[in-house]
Amino acid sequence: MNRKLRILVVEDEAAIRTGLVDVLVFHGYEVDWAEDGSSGLNKALNGGFDLILLDVMLPGVDGFKICNQVRAADRDQPIIMLTARTSDEDIIQGLSLGADDYVAKPFSVAQLVLRVQAVLRRARATLALDKRIQLGDELELDAANLCGRRGEEVLAFTRREMDILQYLHANAERPVSRDELLHKVWGYARDADLETRTVDIHIAKLRRKIEADPGTPRYLTTVRGAGYRLLTDS
Repeated sequence: MNRKLRILVVEDEAAIRTGLVDVLVFHGYEVDWAEDGSSGLNKALNGGFDLILLDVMLPGVDGFKICNQVRAADRDQPIIMLTARTSDEDIIQGLSLGADDYVAKPFSVAQLVLRVQAVLRRARATLALDKRIQLGDELELDAANLCGRRGEEVLAFTRREMDILQYLHANAERPVSRDELLHKVWGYARDADLETRTVDIHIAKLRRKIEADPGTPRYLTTVRGAGYRLLTDS
């Protein structure tokens, strides 16, 4: 018998926390919860969860700090941030720290479940993609170890960032649209009605890592009206 997937909910608002736990249990998950940052961090680091739903505004230790410490311990741990902060700066900060996705409050149950299912599906997937990617003469990426090298400089990537690079590399002969990336890399259904800037934010993060001049990218380029393309020679 397959074990139930385990989810940790870290949320200080009792009504939201109870609603999340009830919805996730209804959909077949095993759910634990924490109501403050300190206990949430302890459980996140020691509980062996398949997914962490992490509020940003928490008493004690905020969600950004928890995400940062969890990601330092395990770069593959799936994390979805729950936030009432919808400014670009806050969303970018969460994703830059390694969160897989974010859900802005107030959110619908259907949207939340879609995102949970997509992140878990992606986390369980094993794609037969190249483990090493060479970009020009200067960049070598190691997908298995989530790192890269530009000369003597060592680059670190999250699992989601490397998944994007691997998928674009496997489809380098054509531009890949945002919708295709959401479907193939994030795991969302093609007909999912989602409003999210997570693709654009991740692309911007990747350019800051792999491009000498992110404002004029050589490798991770935009094809106007079509999507993104990874150029291996430039």
